[in-house]
Amino acid sequence: MSTDQQALTDALNAEYSAVYAYGVIAAYASPERSKLVADQLAAHRARRDGVIDALEAAGSSVPVPAAAYVPPFPVDDPIPAAKLAVTVETDTAAVWRSVSERAGTPELRRTAIDALTECAVRLATWQAILGVNPATAMLPGQH
Repeated sequence: MSTDQQALTDALNAEYSAVYAYGVIAAYASPERSKLVADQLAAHRARRDGVIDALEAAGSSVPVPAAAYVPPFPVDDPIPAAKLAVTVETDTAAVWRSVSERAGTPELRRTAIDALTECAVRLATWQAILGVNPATAMLPGQH
């Protein structure tokens, strides 16, 4: 497996996890956040589908998602749901940042930077919802 294929596989696994987590977030988020959650879930699904397409185009096997993903903490009301969204966006940004660093082609690097930017915007949105000040991270995707 090439470096790009491995990087894309890592990104796909992160997107699988994000899609699953946004299902949990949707179940517990405040009702006024329904559209936001749906939009962000759709963005992760689109990114997941794009990664699958890229892996298939490269002739690489596409891993299947896990049957379930365990949240890092209990999610049972809107505050933990928002905190889970922060965790998801932070973790996904870290993976996409890694993809940008390992990318062997300008196209993959551009895809990774676009994905990282999208994660950073979603992360800032959730941080603002939680009242974190400042809501943005200096270097998104860095743990």
